[in-house]
Formats: sequence, structure tokens, C-alpha cells
Amino acid sequence: MDIEDIIAKAGGADQLAALTGVGTEAIRKWRQSRTIPAKHWAALLRQPGIALHDLNPEAPHAPTSQKENHDVTDARPDGATAALVLADGTVLWGRGFGAHTDGKSVGELCFNTGMTGYQETLTDPSFAGQIVTFTFPHIGNVGSNAEDDEAPRVAARGAVVKEDVTAPANWRSSAPFSEWMKRHDLPGISAIDTRQITRRLRDDGPQSAVLAYPSDGVFDIDALKAQAKNWAGLEGMDLAKDVTCAQSFQWDLGVWQKPDPARPVKRRVVAVDYGAKRNILRCLVTAGCEVTVVPATATTEEILRHKPEGVFLSNGPGDPAATAVYAVPAIKGVLEANIPVFGICLGHQLLAQALGARTYKLERGHRGANQPVKDLSTGRVEITSQNHGFAVDDQSLPDDVKITHTSLFDGSNEGIRSIRYDAFSVQYHPEASPGPSDSFYLFERFVALMDKKAA
Repeated sequence: MDIEDIIAKAGGADQLAALTGVGTEAIRKWRQSRTIPAKHWAALLRQPGIALHDLNPEAPHAPTSQKENHDVTDARPDGATAALVLADGTVLWGRGFGAHTDGKSVGELCFNTGMTGYQETLTDPSFAGQIVTFTFPHIGNVGSNAEDDEAPRVAARGAVVKEDVTAPANWRSSAPFSEWMKRHDLPGISAIDTRQITRRLRDDGPQSAVLAYPSDGVFDIDALKAQAKNWAGLEGMDLAKDVTCAQSFQWDLGVWQKPDPARPVKRRVVAVDYGAKRNILRCLVTAGCEVTVVPATATTEEILRHKPEGVFLSNGPGDPAATAVYAVPAIKGVLEANIPVFGICLGHQLLAQALGARTYKLERGHRGANQPVKDLSTGRVEITSQNHGFAVDDQSLPDDVKITHTSLFDGSNEGIRSIRYDAFSVQYHPEASPGPSDSFYLFERFVALMDKKAA
């Protein structure tokens, strides 16, 4: 991308200077040299439409789809029982497993870098509307079990893996992964070059795809290409309503690894379910909370009816701007009621909007259990579990909201704290499952905030 195009996508020379913290003389020099120093790339990668290859003059870029189309074909190879059809017209053939489709399962194709936790990943409601490509090649080798489901039903629309699923080799397994996929009506495709998909999405951004594993073995490739191309995508899509609970309920199970704290008083927490994982609720209980879960559409009055000492805003799928239509008024009411609020993932994005900020879709989402995040107040780096394709726009935060955490992957926002209200949130998943437990302290911080309010 030409330097002038980059400046235009950043909003002009003045905005580029503000984003990168330089003066107008630096912008003039960048124009003269036709390049931007690498130390400023992180700030620019947060801007829509700017990718890493646009900023690196040493790596002229042809779209990955053009470079790698030599190993794909519309003609079905011998032994192929499933196809992954991308919106750009690419057809990748493989072997189907899990549940047959009625010819198609359409969604946004993404990749997840986690080495473990495929069952927890696919049952995470945040993956609603997405076909998940696993970068780790051996998926399914530990089988499946009832304890590792993070939600009662699967919201993801398919799984893409490199190696064929093998027999399980783990003492906790109660059924092979392929049987688990069938039971959850989830299709999968193996024998796929997942590295090719990862590079394509990394370099060219997200795109729609169709996973087809028909029981009759008949493929209408032209129709599948049209469906992938015409799918509307996640922008503007409210999926929280699809994955939330139908009615309020109580949750009292803690995490397995540590006992519940010996607290004389447990804090009453209402968890708003935009697509909450079960381990989030377990972490709240373990930190010392009595948890009531309410649907995503709960109003301020319906939340306050439970007399909460704190309100938790959960993770979830879809475009936060779409969910904000009904969620933000409820959150604003809770804030005005002077009740402590803690949000994660989608809940973080919704809290930010309730406080006056905006969100945007990332050029490349964060999905995996190994994402580095820096706590700006302590300088500590946490390795975190993440699953999101949207982010909070730092530049839109009002003066009474402070940035607390930032991504060391691309510099995007990972946490905020309100000065006016007792409210904070993080973009990542402190409950992990799968992933490290570096960030469990945030649940304890939430309880401490409620303790201080009650004192």
C-alpha cells in the first residue's frame, strides 16, 4: 500500500501524527522515504483496512488467495467427502467427520492458535457464527467428556483440522471427538492445509466460508461459492440473543482446582449472559460470589430486582454495536445505581460503549490461549485466553475512562477502568478454560470492590 493510502486510511496526516505520537515533520519524512518506521506499526494495525504487509516495504504482497490457488480445484479429488468453499472462490477439499450438513454450513472462517481445549473452544458461545480452523494439527486425540463443555449447546458452525481424528488416548475421555461432533450436530473437515488458511486470514483479513459435508456426496460448487460470497458477515449481527439463557437461574458450582474461599459473607452478583462460559460462573463462585444469571435482554429493572452487590457482563458473540442497542441502556442504568460492574470480552466492549466509547472490527481477530497482554499499572505481562473479532477504539474513550491493559500482539485495547463509576473490564478471558490462569486475580478484584462498597 502506498504511503498516501496509509495516511488516508489513518484519517489524514494530523490523525496519523496523533495515533503514532509524532510531529508533522516526521510525517513529512515518512512521505519522503515512502515508509513508516516499524516501531509505529502497532498503532497503525489497529486502524481498519491496514494490514502488516501494507507497512512492510521489504515484502511486496500478492494476496494469499492468488499465491496459493495452485493446490485447490473445483474438481472433486478421489477420496474427498467434504469441501470448504471460501468467499473468494477458493475450494479446499478434504475428508468430512462429525455431523453431515444438508450441503452447507456457512459462517466467518477464523483460526484458533490454542494447542489444547478444542472441546471448550467449540462450546464457547463466543464462536457463534464462525467456522473454526485449528492451527494445532492434532485435534481430537484426547476424545471428549461431559465436564469440558462450556455451554449446553454448540454455537460454532464447523471445525477445520489438518490431521484425521484418531482414537482418543486420555483417561477422561467418554467418547471419541467425531462422535461428540455428531451428537452436537457439528460438521468437520480434515486433511486441510490449515497453515494456508491461517496465512490467508492473517494477511488478507477475515472472510466468509461454507463447510459442506453432504450425506449424499453431491456438491453444487457454484451454489456454495455464491452462498459464501453473499453471506452478510458478523458486522451488524446481534448473536447474543441466539446463545443467551431463556430465563434466570442460580449457579453455585466453583472451579475444580481450588476450594471455595472461606468467606463469612458471599457477595450477590448478577451475571448478564451474552454467551457466558460455565467456567466464568465457576470462577465467580470460587472468588466468593452467589451468582444469579439473567438473559442478555434483561433490563435495568430486571437486573436490580435481584438486589445485586455487583453486576458481571459476560463474553459473547457477534457485533457489539448491534448488541448494544438493548444492552447499553441496561448497563447505564446499573452504573447510575452505583453498583460495581466487571465485564469481559463482549461485556468489555458493551461497558466501553455504555461509558461513551466506540468499537470496530479487527483486521485479524485474537483467538487462542497464548495472547500476551500488558497491565499498564504494574507492567506485568499476562498470557491470556482470547476469542474476539471486535475491539474498543482507544481514541474514542472519554477522559474519565482509563486504559488499563494493552495487547502486545497488535497494540489494541485489552482493558479499561472508569474513574466516575466502580466499573472495569478486560477484553480477554480471565477464566481461561482453555488457557492459563494468570488473570484469575481480576475476579478477586471484583469481589474486593464489592467488599469496599459494602463496608
